[in-house]
Amino acid sequence: MTHAFVVDKRVKSTTTGMEVQVPVTVIEVPPMKIAAVRFYENTLIGLKTAGEVWAQDLDPLLSKRLNVPVGHTAESFDRYAEFDVEDVRVLAYTQPRKITGVPKKVPDLMELRIGGGVIKDRVAYAKGILGKEVVVKDFAAEGTFIDVIAVTKGKGFQGVTKRWGVKLLSHRNSKHRRGIGNLGPKRPGYVRGTVPQAGQLGYHQRTEFNKKIVKVGNDGQDVNPKGGFLNYGEVRNNYVLIHGSVPGPTKRLIRFRDATRAPKKADMSAPEITYVSTESKQGA
Repeated sequence: MTHAFVVDKRVKSTTTGMEVQVPVTVIEVPPMKIAAVRFYENTLIGLKTAGEVWAQDLDPLLSKRLNVPVGHTAESFDRYAEFDVEDVRVLAYTQPRKITGVPKKVPDLMELRIGGGVIKDRVAYAKGILGKEVVVKDFAAEGTFIDVIAVTKGKGFQGVTKRWGVKLLSHRNSKHRRGIGNLGPKRPGYVRGTVPQAGQLGYHQRTEFNKKIVKVGNDGQDVNPKGGFLNYGEVRNNYVLIHGSVPGPTKRLIRFRDATRAPKKADMSAPEITYVSTESKQGA
């Protein structure tokens, strides 16, 4: 993370029109590549996979993730012309080898829905991007809101005080202080799930809603601090600045999606950035 100065455009804010300091998260976003187009048809029990068409010349490391189908050509789309296609999605994979701060090499594969327009237009768009790279600017623009999905930092097995923040017991307690006074009432005759107990803390998938994109950049040198980011290094690909924090530690995969609860009256214009801190984070 770092901080930036932006011009406050909130109408009812006491600092309207003034420069304000905001915390931002720098996320490196190399382009993703479209591996396949997947068709769905509607059945009595819901959507069912009708078939797929895979691209050629894919990353050889993708075969370490799954058995990649071969022999698909442009004529493979003809076999689905008579299907009653209900939905069109694509299989996209990451390219971690383009990121120097992450030692990972095997791509991650995920399914993305193609939305907007009628089925015919969506199929045509999916055909056009098959086997090509998709950059972050094809997904979102500066000033818009997105949802961030990631896995939080894992903290292992922890007690109730750290896990739930319960109050410490009295110092006159004969056994321990960092526990709970009792496990609940006598009836019902079992321990309810609402009783705070020790267990796994962190390493959970979480979704944070309505994170604003402050900036989308092409050159990581614009935001690289002196000495690089702690435990990461330097950003060398496309990047985005997200207002606030995001779940998870450094180097962990983060997914973006369109905001499902976007505020209706929020300002969607691109923020006016006057300064992004590139001072060293060593010892910060």
